[in-house]
Amino acid sequence: MDIAVLAYDGVFDSGLAALLDVLDGANAMRGELPEPPPPWTVSTIGFRRRVRTGAGHVVETAPAATAQDADLLLVPALAERRPDALVEHVSGPASASVRRLVTATRERGTPIASACTGTFLLAESGILAGLRATTSWWLAPYFRKRYPEVTVDETRMVTTSDGVTTAGAAFGHVDLALAIVRMSSPALADLVARYLVIDERPSQAAYTISAALAQSDPTLAAFERWARDNLDRPVSITDAARAVGVSERTLQRVTHRTLGTSPVRFVQDLRVERAQHLLRTTDLPLEVIARRVGYEHANTLRILLRERTGTTVSALRGR
Repeated sequence: MDIAVLAYDGVFDSGLAALLDVLDGANAMRGELPEPPPPWTVSTIGFRRRVRTGAGHVVETAPAATAQDADLLLVPALAERRPDALVEHVSGPASASVRRLVTATRERGTPIASACTGTFLLAESGILAGLRATTSWWLAPYFRKRYPEVTVDETRMVTTSDGVTTAGAAFGHVDLALAIVRMSSPALADLVARYLVIDERPSQAAYTISAALAQSDPTLAAFERWARDNLDRPVSITDAARAVGVSERTLQRVTHRTLGTSPVRFVQDLRVERAQHLLRTTDLPLEVIARRVGYEHANTLRILLRERTGTTVSALRGR
């Protein structure tokens, strides 16, 4: 398989390096398998002979036109975490060449993959319309608002839809590279993960900070503050809407538009977040923690934690 990894001015250094390192490691470890998959030919391409990364390093590249011969195009993230500046960059002239390359690659039917802020470049190019995608959990509200035609699932670490693979936050580039290796050889992906001491993470949910997501909308931020003040008792969405100063329908609409979820589920997210914190920082029994986050029975919280985090109470406490 011929893989083209795009380097462009402002590219996220660790994202670019992670993709190259994992794929290089996979090539080097192929010989340890009784039935190795074919090797990958990986080239770093760019629009100039030398590009400057987000951290100021210079990377030499092959011509971007060689992407037309690749079997897969990888687009690492842009080194920009501020939502407004990110959208301005990916929609402006500075990224026009990247957008054209992504569009042309998609029109040829060549698979494309990206992670973190790079998914904004894919969406801005129009290739994610009607598809499922993931991105950095903390950028998901902004992504969802700008690209309503994309079905966003920020809880997942890697997702593939119609030949386009996207991955989550910054170091999701490692998960993305492993996913690419896994497509050819699950055994090799497992071997690479063991040598590089990488834990594959199926979800971003355990890392999500609900308060950070809520700050993207004033109504949602007010709802989040009210919910936190009332986590230890049953929460009425009607009461919440009244306290925030909007109708219940408006609160439902704002929560879904911004977070892709319901007010009830958002409150559950806040309860899970608080419960995880108490498990890690106190010796309180689960029964006491359950009451502090609004649940009468500890088993209700136990089931919710398992569903949202994919692990047990004892494992969460051990962390």
